[in-house]
Amino acid sequence: MSTPVPQKLTRPRRGRMIAGVCAGIAQRFGVSPGMVRLLAVLSCILPGPQVLIYLVLWVVIPND
Repeated sequence: MSTPVPQKLTRPRRGRMIAGVCAGIAQRFGVSPGMVRLLAVLSCILPGPQVLIYLVLWVVIPND
């Protein structure tokens, strides 16, 4: 039996809304991009550095 190879975290060129961060995270963990986007928007209601984290991920996560 072979071990599944984890998918690399990248920002896809297709299916992105703004920068592809949420689409890349969804693709990496095998969940719906819409769900990740919804969670990201809802998290902005809470106090914290969510927008700053998104911008850092935009810079750090490579394109496909």
